[in-house]
Amino acid sequence: MEFKYHSYNLELKHTFTISYGSRDFQPSLILELIHDDFHGFGEAAATSYYGVSVEKMIDSINSVEKIVSENIDKTPEEIWEICRPYLSASSFAHCALDIALHDLYARRKGQPLYKLWGLENKDLPLTSYTIGMDSVEKMIKKIKEFPWPVYKIKLGTENDVEIVKELRKHTDALFRLDANAAWSANQAIDYSHELKDLGVEFLEQPLKPDDKKGMKELYERSALPVIADESCITEGDVENCFPYFHGVNIKLTKCGGLTPARRMIDKARELGMKVMVGCMTESSVGVSAVAQLLPLLDYVDMDGPLLLKQDIAEGVKIENGKITYANRNGTGVVLNN
Repeated sequence: MEFKYHSYNLELKHTFTISYGSRDFQPSLILELIHDDFHGFGEAAATSYYGVSVEKMIDSINSVEKIVSENIDKTPEEIWEICRPYLSASSFAHCALDIALHDLYARRKGQPLYKLWGLENKDLPLTSYTIGMDSVEKMIKKIKEFPWPVYKIKLGTENDVEIVKELRKHTDALFRLDANAAWSANQAIDYSHELKDLGVEFLEQPLKPDDKKGMKELYERSALPVIADESCITEGDVENCFPYFHGVNIKLTKCGGLTPARRMIDKARELGMKVMVGCMTESSVGVSAVAQLLPLLDYVDMDGPLLLKQDIAEGVKIENGKITYANRNGTGVVLNN
């Protein structure tokens, strides 16, 4: 059993801005597991906002290498539980490990991962393409440069409705709005009625996660569905979100990988909530793992590779929002030389 760590600093096509910062590069860890001549790949983006670095993730995975090696013939789900006590404070590292283990396991079984789970490649949701916060002129320019059927628009200014009105003049695409917790309840309620008439599908995390009173009021009075993001990190958060949100956006890195993500999807369905899975700014390694969940989802945001100047891997293909699986086993990923 061999562990290989690949560190990348992914360069973005454009400066990416959301309500709490901007960046031009995204550090990322690719974990490669090798066993019986099979290779499995996992990824986690290093995010300073969450205090995560590539070095910290490597240290965390190093601490369980022996445990993983001794249990490699168990299922990824079983190994996830075995490693939980050691990686409970490092969900990003746990994610990279869990994705790599799922990829390796499915390759050893000779099947694409989604097929191994008994899922079918049909009725898959389209992925959105993200337009980061910028001047209206630059946001319009990005839309014209990258025509797409569904846009995720990052907002969080005092002129958000005016921005959407201007963008709407240049495309008939569906809009999904992500304010990254920058609005107040009253703002979000007022905005929702105008935005509904502007072809907006839903609002993602408009309020701060600790504003329970505001979220309850918004849930009851919003003209648009409200989807949790920063309020939905781990498995227990799904049930906690139920009184305040119409759906949840699950991030593999935040919850710790595919294993807990599938349980979160099951819980959301049990509660009658909509389900979305999103990505960080990551390569085809990470989004090809997300793609295995597509038959279970209402919405997906897996545009990470599209935001990069150059991808470091090949996996699923994304064209005009439509996702096509690679003709390979596991998650279908290969690293570029």
